[in-house]
Amino acid sequence: MCPSSTNKQETKVIQKITSALRIRSLQFAAIAVVSVSPWSSTLANDFPKQAVEMTVLFGGSSATIAQVLADGMSKQLKVPVAAVSRTGGGGAAGYSFVKSSPPNGYNIVWNSNSINTTFHGGNIPFDYRSFDPVAQAGMEVPALAVRSDSGWKTLADVAAAGKKQKLKVGISGRGSFTHLASASLFKKMGIEVIYVPYGTGSAPVELLGGRVDAALQWPSQFTAMADKIHIVAVTSDKRVPLVPHVPTAKEQGFDVNMVMWRGIAVPAGTPKEVIARLQNAIQVTVESTEFKIQSAKLGFEPEYLPSAAFGKVVAEDDAEYAKLMTELGLKK
Repeated sequence: MCPSSTNKQETKVIQKITSALRIRSLQFAAIAVVSVSPWSSTLANDFPKQAVEMTVLFGGSSATIAQVLADGMSKQLKVPVAAVSRTGGGGAAGYSFVKSSPPNGYNIVWNSNSINTTFHGGNIPFDYRSFDPVAQAGMEVPALAVRSDSGWKTLADVAAAGKKQKLKVGISGRGSFTHLASASLFKKMGIEVIYVPYGTGSAPVELLGGRVDAALQWPSQFTAMADKIHIVAVTSDKRVPLVPHVPTAKEQGFDVNMVMWRGIAVPAGTPKEVIARLQNAIQVTVESTEFKIQSAKLGFEPEYLPSAAFGKVVAEDDAEYAKLMTELGLKK
């Protein structure tokens, strides 16, 4: 047989093999589509079939209201929703855990503005886009407090004292939300202060112990000591029901509106059907009478927002905090 005939036959054989492999590949692809798509849909439609873990990043009132939300969601989802404490690094430990979890809705995070401050502070290498927003549950409003024996009744009094000497102001930590809220407030007041992180202490203890002259923290931490601690102002654009007698900073002439939103997020890529089920459970819980009663005791402001609207809030705050932290020399 001549070489040319041999080459032609080899070519035909190769073409037949290639064609067979191509058909086989298409068959496998078709099988994959048929098997994966219904499985994913079934997984989402059957959600949840087991307990859900809610990672809680901080202690105090944040952890308490997280437990109230978890209890309500458990009733709606018909499975346990366990609030699990994973603190550390200003939220870094908890965010990292949930980000690395499978995007199936069984690991959720009780998130807050801390996703923005923790990222821009250089404590985590990923930002809010590593999570899909589920729903906002509400917000907490910081309050500026001083010792009652200081004689300072208003923000004007604090500003006057701060212009005579630098005040020591207690905050949760450098780059934390309370730090940013304080910075925003004192900038409007026209004074420079010295920030003192609480460390392992609490705002009332540090304040009454004389370690700081003023402290910015949640009102619920101060209300039990109303005879020794005076709350000067809250940083929201409206008064807080827990302390209705305390005026806002805006009412006192300082245009500040800094609040800590809180809600639920899941790892990016979680099926929309799963997010919808979680979102519905959150809405029913947040709008319930029981949740509102418990929230009022803690100074938490229930305010439900669905996934899309909540995501917009997170993104807008991220840009705002990036700017503020840059101005303060905190952005890394």
